[in-house]
Amino acid sequence: MINLTKKLRDLIQGHNIEFKELEHGPGQTCESAAAERGEELKIGGKTLLLKDKRGFNLFVLSAAKKADNNKIRKILKSQKLRFATKEELMELIGVEKGALPPFGRDLLPFDLYLDKSILDNDKIAFNAGVLTTSFILKVEDYLKLVDPIICQFSKEE
Repeated sequence: MINLTKKLRDLIQGHNIEFKELEHGPGQTCESAAAERGEELKIGGKTLLLKDKRGFNLFVLSAAKKADNNKIRKILKSQKLRFATKEELMELIGVEKGALPPFGRDLLPFDLYLDKSILDNDKIAFNAGVLTTSFILKVEDYLKLVDPIICQFSKEE
């Protein structure tokens, strides 16, 4: 398997998009990753791999938000919904929990659902396939790279 971090870097650079690459201590939670990056929690792209009766889908929201499973069930028109296990993450993508980047069919074989909370920020930061490397780029540039289904599935505060 080609290194996911390299595939991500190649995808971004192939579109001549400016981004910042940071090496840091392992950030397994959104909070620890934001602290390692020295960035606000809200610009983090929290990527969830969820399974319903038809298969896996990626859901990305601001790291400052929580996903509303009922809204996601309605979006997917499914009663069954669960998070991918760490074994499934490793088997399907080759990443640890917390290292999943917010890219769907352009890079990973899953539909990508993007919460509107991502659009509230100028930048998006995410672990780039490993817990010790982050990429930060403008949201407008990120949107040029992905073809998400934009919807609202974060919990109201």
